[in-house]
Amino acid sequence: MSEIFNFEPIALWKHFSEVLNIPRPSDQEKQIREFLIRFAQERNLQYQTDHAGNLVIRKPATSGKENHTKVCLQSHLDMVCEKNADVVFNFQTDPIQTFVDGDWIKARGTTLGGDDGIGIAAQMAVLDSSDIAHGPLECLFTTAEETGLVGAFGLQPGFLQSTTLLNLDSEDWGELFIGCAGGIDLTAWFDFLKELVPEGNIAMKLGVKGLVGGHSGDDINKGLGNANKILSRFLWDFADDFEIRLHRFDGGNLRNAIPREAESIITLPESNKEALIKAFKQYQSEIKIELVKTEPALSLYFSDCQVPEWVIDEDCQCNFLNALYACPHGVLSMSQTISGLVETSTNLAAVKLVDDRISVSTSQRSSIESAKRNMSNMVESVFLLAGAYTEKTTGYPGWNPNPNSPVLKITEQAYEDLFDEKPLVKAIHAGLECGLFLEKYPNMDMISFGPTIKGVHSPDERLNISTTGKFWKLLSEVLKRIS
Repeated sequence: MSEIFNFEPIALWKHFSEVLNIPRPSDQEKQIREFLIRFAQERNLQYQTDHAGNLVIRKPATSGKENHTKVCLQSHLDMVCEKNADVVFNFQTDPIQTFVDGDWIKARGTTLGGDDGIGIAAQMAVLDSSDIAHGPLECLFTTAEETGLVGAFGLQPGFLQSTTLLNLDSEDWGELFIGCAGGIDLTAWFDFLKELVPEGNIAMKLGVKGLVGGHSGDDINKGLGNANKILSRFLWDFADDFEIRLHRFDGGNLRNAIPREAESIITLPESNKEALIKAFKQYQSEIKIELVKTEPALSLYFSDCQVPEWVIDEDCQCNFLNALYACPHGVLSMSQTISGLVETSTNLAAVKLVDDRISVSTSQRSSIESAKRNMSNMVESVFLLAGAYTEKTTGYPGWNPNPNSPVLKITEQAYEDLFDEKPLVKAIHAGLECGLFLEKYPNMDMISFGPTIKGVHSPDERLNISTTGKFWKLLSEVLKRIS
């Protein structure tokens, strides 16, 4: 962690290191919120919280800019908590362990939390600064963004006074975002009966690991493997051939992360063991060829294990495997109006066995509201046909691009003046909170930008050092220019 203090700007990296020391899983943001409140109190800054746990800290304008536009800087308090299976780490108590690899900051076997810890740090650095000219400022910190935009949903009209908002939660330097996809989550449930393990059966553990994983919005079009799809495909293909009975299936964790690992416990007649192993090895060779470019570390593994006391009843097993195999995953369509933008996609995110039922979590995204509903209904129909029952969230709206945005023009010009090149102006397939802000504050002018962060929502998450310095320069310059 001490290496971070050698980077410029020192204030930004100092605050980032402080943020990384504070546990902040989604829905457990109390520690980081209390830390920021103490930060405000020590600097005699006004602050306010709301019923959703959102926090706003206000800073007066610098001299001569008292009547300038009120600007809100915004980030979210929580982080995605993912780790490699062999890493011992408690996200509720342990500070993130970082190291420097060339021009990148990484964490040791866990997510880094640069999404959106660097946004929090930038807000703190602005609040702490004495050399940045700006109008009246609000810094908004929202809760549980990663698990459903909870804080943004709970934000009430009147909580903010600003008419311009800078969202600090995008991850591609050189790109200014003025729109994003909306989303909806769907969970399917399979009830099952516990049956005795067939006499003479042995038990085996089959698993998939080593996948890249990533953000179910930003990375959905990169051809990455989905551990749930890979494992369920083998089980579907060979369940009858080898008389496989399923005891457990566990894959993925979060609705907005492409699953990197999945594991099952099965039973089968001992006489079929060698044939299954041969087929599993052959299947690994086939999958490696299919994903040779995107998943170089993909690995399928098997081992003997203790015979369980029960297996899932045959009818449920058949319906469950049929549904996982048939459930779509990935890009459904590309935008017809914005070149290169994913319009609609779905993520088969997590499969868990809870008590006497199996849950399957999925998420759908689209920049078109009707297409979002259609994608969700398509996924739902698969599970309904398989006899599951389903639950949907209300979803969240997309952010409709405004190419005539005043703050966009200011930011474009500032970027060009600072770096002697034009930024790209884009919409993003990931979900930002801006669509919800626009519902509450329909006249708010918004833009989103940030440094380069790769591998978000996975233990491969890494924050680029050079672009973080540039991000700070751009943020400081835009604040100076807003009048």
